[in-house]
Amino acid sequence: MRSLARTKRPLLPTIPPSTLTRTPKWNSTTTPTTNQPNSASTPTYTPLHSILIANRGEIALRVTRTASAQGIRTTTLYTDPDAHSQHALSSPFALNLGSTDQYLNGARIITLAKEHNCQAIHPGYGFLSENAGFAKACEAEGVKFIGPPWKAIEAMGDKARSKEIMGKAGVPCIPGYHGGNQDPAFLAQQAESIGYPVLLKAVKGGGGKGMRIVRDASEFDQRLDSAKSEARSSFGDEVMLVEKYILTPRHIEVQIFADAHGNCLALGERDCSIQRRHQKILEESPAPNLAEEIRQDLWEKARQAALAVGYQGAGTVEFIFDNETGQFFFMEMNTRLQVEHPVTEMVTGLDLVAWQFLVAEGKPLPLTQAEVEQRIKDRGHAIEARIYAEDPSRDFAPSTGTLLHLRTPTTSETVRIDAGFVQGDEVSAHYDPMIAKLIVSAPSREQTLRKMVQVLEEYEVVGPVTNIEFLKRVCGSPAFGRGEVETGFIRKFEGELFGRGEVAGEVWVQGAIGLWEAEQRGHSGGDVSGSGGTQQILGFGGSGAIPQAREFRLVEVISDPLAASPTPTIVKLVKTGPSTFEVSVGREDGEGEGEGEGESYTVTSSWNPSTNTLRSFFPGTRLDTTIILTPPSPSSPNSSQLTLSLFHHGALYTLSPLPPRWASKALFGGSHEDPTHSVVTPMPCKILRVEVPVGDVVKRGQVLVVVESMKMEMVLRAPGRGCG
Repeated sequence: MRSLARTKRPLLPTIPPSTLTRTPKWNSTTTPTTNQPNSASTPTYTPLHSILIANRGEIALRVTRTASAQGIRTTTLYTDPDAHSQHALSSPFALNLGSTDQYLNGARIITLAKEHNCQAIHPGYGFLSENAGFAKACEAEGVKFIGPPWKAIEAMGDKARSKEIMGKAGVPCIPGYHGGNQDPAFLAQQAESIGYPVLLKAVKGGGGKGMRIVRDASEFDQRLDSAKSEARSSFGDEVMLVEKYILTPRHIEVQIFADAHGNCLALGERDCSIQRRHQKILEESPAPNLAEEIRQDLWEKARQAALAVGYQGAGTVEFIFDNETGQFFFMEMNTRLQVEHPVTEMVTGLDLVAWQFLVAEGKPLPLTQAEVEQRIKDRGHAIEARIYAEDPSRDFAPSTGTLLHLRTPTTSETVRIDAGFVQGDEVSAHYDPMIAKLIVSAPSREQTLRKMVQVLEEYEVVGPVTNIEFLKRVCGSPAFGRGEVETGFIRKFEGELFGRGEVAGEVWVQGAIGLWEAEQRGHSGGDVSGSGGTQQILGFGGSGAIPQAREFRLVEVISDPLAASPTPTIVKLVKTGPSTFEVSVGREDGEGEGEGEGESYTVTSSWNPSTNTLRSFFPGTRLDTTIILTPPSPSSPNSSQLTLSLFHHGALYTLSPLPPRWASKALFGGSHEDPTHSVVTPMPCKILRVEVPVGDVVKRGQVLVVVESMKMEMVLRAPGRGCG
């Protein structure tokens, strides 16, 4: 059932004011930027006045911002799980599609656009944006599709056909087999002739799904089956191509824009080499350590690629760049505006969604290639970090849950946040786990990197596990600082990027005082003594009594199921004045009997409940720590214990109080480890394969089950030795 709801519009993330200006109109001094003649002797324009946004989340919010700034009425779509989402509330006109699969029901969406007098459909940058059939149906029904012509989408959407077109246009292509013979034995033979390693890639794929690297013949069949399975699930098609896999590749893409008048511009390139699961997490422009002649050649080849298919609108031509030889090869063309387009907006000062509207109205592009290049030179560097609800320590497995606490950095003309969530929203298993995009810019790459680390340190998220700490480590990596990027960067530097330092003594102190404060405020669901605090003064416990001495047994929460269980830390806290504490911190010995030598502190603290901030004065040091206490949730397997999230000196620490030592001995025989060795999925999912038969003895780290959630395949491994 359809419903039309007028809803209150929330405050939305802002775009720098310089990018919100209405694109200049055509004038006689604007010249075409290609060698093709300008066909518009008497231009005819069709102004946009109302659009339907056929997408969700941050994408829909992004399009709504520009449309609203230009006076274009927007209608948004949502499904039942999205009923209270930010994008559903962002427009006065919102239509409920019902089930989640209806975002892909192109025929219904076109019908809704016509019924609600929407002149055009903006498909966002996912779902229907690269669906040639949908674009063709829009044209047939008289609804403007804000995107390229359907024939261009069709030509570039088939990876085999696109490479044939690029070859004829003089754009270099990577060696590989792009034919229709899909017999596994034949594909294996092609891989042998190309030479390992090879890359298996779904012909209709995108976003890293349906892709697998095969390093030798022994793993070819298993990788092929896995790639086909993921391709069927994501795209409904399992046709694969086989390409040579370059050992030290970079992923460099060029943002192009074309109009109906023969103009085609390259708006600079983006380096997107920092990836996991073949999906990007950091993008930057300009690409570091790239010779200017290669940069210009990339731009020119990208323009040739677009002109070869009669392209119009926003698109991205993606190349693989070989660090060893300096050669580059066409990989694919994304016939849409991409997630990382704000990077280009930051270095050009343009609003690319506004340009999409401009081209859809039939107007020529307002700048020349020389003018674009001058803008890029003047505006410096930009980097985008994708904030994902995912756990890097679990092979970047997506995470779900409610955003219990969300504090974002202050935005400005050089700090931008594109987000689809606010505090209290639910990150569900139905969609991609991206929470937000953080984009920063500065005159140089060095300054931009410093700013990115600083701004990431201001980001606070409690609820789902996020990749924020991981992003900080990447941006702070010396190799990344030198621009030594490649798509295998994470694997190459995994020891540095996944390393975990010791928790400083001040963090344990702040955690213990935070627990004490929570107990006094009654925010912990009762006396925390049963969850790790121990009463030391006889007679304590009466109504309104204040403990004079407390002992807390704390442990760092580690999500990696294969990591060794951390040793508990004992924090003894004695209150000596209205806001003064004497605190000692020591580590429990292996038997759980006592603590070794530790550190002692005299601390004066004050708690600010409005900001959840604990300000403590240590000898010679003042520390401000945000502390969020999360009670256990019986409905969530990941929240079975009380936890404290501490944002301390720009880093997140997660601590949990353990039962007192006497209780631990009684319950677990003195061990603080979970005796069940149970395996729990991190979110709702579908089981694809069980890899061990009943009764087998499994080893620690062995793959037990392959599951699928958020359209990604993941593996669950045994946390210890036991029976399957």
